[in-house]
Amino acid sequence: MVIEWLKVRVTSDQRERYIRVDDEIWTPALRQYDGFLSKETWIDPEDPEVIIFVIRWETREQWHSIPEDELTEVTNRFDEAFGADYTMAESKEYQVRRFPVSPDSAR
Repeated sequence: MVIEWLKVRVTSDQRERYIRVDDEIWTPALRQYDGFLSKETWIDPEDPEVIIFVIRWETREQWHSIPEDELTEVTNRFDEAFGADYTMAESKEYQVRRFPVSPDSAR
Protein backbone atom coordinates (compact mmCIF):
# COMPACT_ATOMS: atom_id res chain seq x y z
CA MET A 1 0.00 0.00 0.00
CA VAL A 2 1.11 3.56 -0.75
CA ILE A 3 0.06 6.74 1.04
CA GLU A 4 -0.39 10.04 -0.77
CA TRP A 5 0.00 12.70 1.94
CA LEU A 6 -1.09 16.26 1.14
CA LYS A 7 -0.86 19.36 3.32
CA VAL A 8 -3.04 22.28 2.29
CA ARG A 9 -3.06 25.78 3.75
CA VAL A 10 -6.26 27.79 3.62
CA THR A 11 -7.59 30.66 5.71
CA SER A 12 -9.27 29.44 8.88
CA ASP A 13 -12.62 30.90 7.85
CA GLN A 14 -12.51 28.86 4.61
CA ARG A 15 -11.29 25.56 6.09
CA GLU A 16 -14.64 23.82 6.48
CA ARG A 17 -15.79 25.00 3.07
CA TYR A 18 -12.57 23.68 1.49
CA ILE A 19 -13.15 20.28 3.12
CA ARG A 20 -16.77 20.18 1.90
CA VAL A 21 -15.90 21.15 -1.69
CA ASP A 22 -13.01 18.68 -1.70
CA ASP A 23 -15.38 15.94 -0.58
CA GLU A 24 -17.86 16.87 -3.32
CA ILE A 25 -15.30 16.99 -6.15
CA TRP A 26 -11.98 15.28 -5.40
CA THR A 27 -13.21 12.28 -3.42
CA PRO A 28 -15.68 11.00 -6.06
CA ALA A 29 -13.09 11.64 -8.78
CA LEU A 30 -10.47 9.54 -6.97
CA ARG A 31 -12.92 6.73 -6.23
CA GLN A 32 -13.26 5.95 -9.92
CA TYR A 33 -9.60 4.96 -10.32
CA ASP A 34 -8.25 1.45 -9.89
CA GLY A 35 -6.16 1.16 -6.79
CA PHE A 36 -7.94 3.82 -4.74
CA LEU A 37 -8.55 2.43 -1.24
CA SER A 38 -9.55 5.29 1.03
CA LYS A 39 -9.13 8.92 1.94
CA GLU A 40 -9.00 10.65 5.32
CA THR A 41 -9.14 14.34 6.12
CA TRP A 42 -7.23 15.52 9.18
CA ILE A 43 -7.36 18.95 10.79
CA ASP A 44 -4.74 20.39 13.10
CA PRO A 45 -6.30 21.57 16.39
CA GLU A 46 -3.36 23.92 16.89
CA ASP A 47 -3.34 25.41 13.39
CA PRO A 48 -6.79 26.09 11.88
CA GLU A 49 -5.23 26.92 8.50
CA VAL A 50 -3.90 23.39 7.90
CA ILE A 51 -5.71 20.45 6.32
CA ILE A 52 -4.01 17.09 5.81
CA PHE A 53 -5.30 14.52 3.33
CA VAL A 54 -4.19 10.91 3.64
CA ILE A 55 -5.07 8.93 0.52
CA ARG A 56 -4.39 5.22 0.38
CA TRP A 57 -3.60 3.46 -2.91
CA GLU A 58 -3.04 -0.25 -3.53
CA THR A 59 0.11 0.41 -5.54
CA ARG A 60 2.22 3.34 -6.63
CA GLU A 61 1.75 2.32 -10.25
CA GLN A 62 -2.04 2.54 -9.99
CA TRP A 63 -1.84 5.94 -8.33
CA HIS A 64 0.57 7.33 -10.90
CA SER A 65 -1.37 5.89 -13.83
CA ILE A 66 -4.06 8.57 -13.50
CA PRO A 67 -3.82 10.69 -16.66
CA GLU A 68 -2.44 14.17 -16.06
CA ASP A 69 -5.16 15.80 -18.15
CA GLU A 70 -7.83 14.23 -15.92
CA LEU A 71 -6.11 15.54 -12.78
CA THR A 72 -5.94 18.99 -14.37
CA GLU A 73 -9.65 18.87 -15.20
CA VAL A 74 -10.58 17.92 -11.62
CA THR A 75 -8.27 20.62 -10.25
CA ASN A 76 -9.95 23.21 -12.46
CA ARG A 77 -13.43 22.10 -11.37
CA PHE A 78 -12.36 22.25 -7.73
CA ASP A 79 -10.76 25.69 -8.08
CA GLU A 80 -13.85 27.08 -9.78
CA ALA A 81 -16.21 25.63 -7.15
CA PHE A 82 -14.04 26.69 -4.19
CA GLY A 83 -13.31 30.15 -5.56
CA ALA A 84 -10.83 31.17 -2.84
CA ASP A 85 -7.08 31.06 -2.38
CA TYR A 86 -5.31 28.04 -0.95
CA THR A 87 -1.79 26.67 -1.05
CA MET A 88 -0.64 23.11 -1.56
CA ALA A 89 2.03 23.36 1.14
CA GLU A 90 3.44 19.82 0.92
CA SER A 91 2.97 16.63 -1.03
CA LYS A 92 4.62 13.40 0.08
CA GLU A 93 4.54 9.71 -0.65
CA TYR A 94 4.90 6.94 1.90
CA GLN A 95 5.02 3.17 1.60
CA VAL A 96 3.25 1.18 4.27
CA ARG A 97 5.72 -1.36 5.62
CA ARG A 98 3.62 -2.61 8.49
CA PHE A 99 -0.10 -2.49 9.02
CA PRO A 100 -1.62 -1.18 12.26
CA VAL A 101 -1.40 -3.41 15.29
CA SER A 102 -4.57 -3.93 17.26
CA PRO A 103 -5.13 -5.72 20.58
CA ASP A 104 -6.28 -8.81 18.66
CA SER A 105 -3.53 -8.95 16.04
CA ALA A 106 -0.35 -10.95 16.24
CA ARG A 107 2.94 -9.12 15.74
